[in-house]
Amino acid sequence: MKLLILAANGRIAQLVEQRILNEDQFSDVEVTLFLRNPERLDDLASNPRVTLIDGSLDDAKAVNQAMAGQDMVFVAVVDHSNNNLWTQNVISAMNNNGVSRVISSNFLGIYNEVPGEFGKWNADFLVNDMAGAQRTDKLLADSGLDYTTIRIPWLNDRDEVKYTVTHKDEPYVGVSASRQSIADLVLKMVADPTYGNKDSLGLADPDTEGSTRPVY
Repeated sequence: MKLLILAANGRIAQLVEQRILNEDQFSDVEVTLFLRNPERLDDLASNPRVTLIDGSLDDAKAVNQAMAGQDMVFVAVVDHSNNNLWTQNVISAMNNNGVSRVISSNFLGIYNEVPGEFGKWNADFLVNDMAGAQRTDKLLADSGLDYTTIRIPWLNDRDEVKYTVTHKDEPYVGVSASRQSIADLVLKMVADPTYGNKDSLGLADPDTEGSTRPVY
C-alpha cells in the first residue's frame, strides 16, 4: 500500500509515520510525506519506504502531483478555512488520479453531537472555526469518495491508547484523548481500509466522560 500523508509534520502524523515504519504489520506500507520544509523530517529521508515532498495544500498542482500512484490519503490537519481550498484541492487531486480512500481530520462538535456543559463550552470556543470545519465534512460526504471524517477531541500527550468510537448519529462520549489514540484509529484504517468507510468517527477516552473541560 502507498499512503500519502498531507501536513506530515504534525504531531499525530509523526506518530502514524513512526508506527508504520517500525511495526511489522505495516511492513508493506510505503509513505509519501507532503509538507512545507521537508528537512524537518530529514531523519526519515534515508528510509527506502519514505518519499518526502515539499509542498503546500494551497497549491493544487503540488497536491495533484503528490497524489499520483497513491492508494490512501491521510489529511493530518483540519481545514476550517473560509474557502475550504485545501479540501477542494485534495478531492480534485484524488479524482484526477483515481484515488478513492481518504481519512480527514476534523473537530468534535461539527454536528452539535457533544452533549452537556462541555458541548456548549466546545461550541463557544470553536465558534469562529466551526462553519469551515462543517463544510469540509460535507464536501467529503458529497464527493463520492471513500472518506472517513475523524472528529478529534481535545488532545493530551499521555502514552495510553484508550478510546471509545462513536458515529455521526450518536452522542460524543468523552472530551479528551491522547494523540497516541488518534494515531491508533488512523492506523486501524491503514490496516483495514474498509474500517470507517463512508462514516464519521468521533473518539475520546471514555474515562473523560462527564468532564466539563479538556483533560490533560
